[in-house]
Amino acid sequence: MQTFRTWTGPAPSARGAAAAIGNFDGVHLGHRVVIEAARSEAARRGAPLGVVTFEPHPREFFAPGAPPFRLMNAEARSNRLAKLGVEHLYELPFDARLAGLSPEAFAREVLSDGLGLSHVVVGRDFCFGKGRAGTARDLERLGAEIGFGVTLVDLLSNEVGEVSSTSIRDLLSNGRPRDAAAMLGHWHRIEGEVLHGDSRGRALGYPTANMSIHGLHRPRFGVYAVKIDVLSGPHAGSYDGACSIGVRPMFGENVPNCESYLFDFAGDLYGTHLSVALVEFLRDEAKYDSLNALVDQIEKDCARAREILADA
Repeated sequence: MQTFRTWTGPAPSARGAAAAIGNFDGVHLGHRVVIEAARSEAARRGAPLGVVTFEPHPREFFAPGAPPFRLMNAEARSNRLAKLGVEHLYELPFDARLAGLSPEAFAREVLSDGLGLSHVVVGRDFCFGKGRAGTARDLERLGAEIGFGVTLVDLLSNEVGEVSSTSIRDLLSNGRPRDAAAMLGHWHRIEGEVLHGDSRGRALGYPTANMSIHGLHRPRFGVYAVKIDVLSGPHAGSYDGACSIGVRPMFGENVPNCESYLFDFAGDLYGTHLSVALVEFLRDEAKYDSLNALVDQIEKDCARAREILADA
């Protein structure tokens, strides 16, 4: 997959694509419907399949002080889109210039003149342009005027409810990763680099790989059964494990992070990148009377996680 981070003249080979447009936070099943519609149009035209998205997320640009809300960072989103066979990712820098474009200017200067798209696909709730003044119907009209095709896709619902990033955040906040996965079409994953910690887990006999969750939506704090992909380094591969997400109340910490213990693993993961999939919520985080009590609980958590993951 080729990634382009400008709309003012990417490579000529990037022009002519049929592209899905949106933020694609989580790349959930509703997003997949939009991408599949773009794939069908790309095949019909003999054109590359593209995705147009924005970085930072527009919500981060307009409300930088708001609580973290993203389901995935740009790296994780790119990884997921590549797995779906997207050929061209247009990760447009969302800044004051882009935010200030009128709907017509966005359609003409960005989608047509800038990226040279032959066809675009959006959900029927899509809004664009300064002040979100443009609707999906406006895009359809502008495409006809300017010279690119437009497909509008209906919103998706399943047995859990309307598929949306907001609904998925709510499910994760309530410790329901399996229901979130039913909307995502995949396990919710936290991806990032393994950072140096304080080595308390190693001293307790349970060494953990520590990752920041800065900027990401915070799932319900507690312990989870997880599946872990080591994405880089000599230990690359897939492992089962347990992770704790939270503020480590036992040690007076207050910066949320994700600490994962990989079952049946020995090695150094510092500096490598992990993808941690939340499978099932086990319990809330808690403060124990002693380190021995904490270790006893960790042992129980790991045993329960092994049972769950054997069937996952």
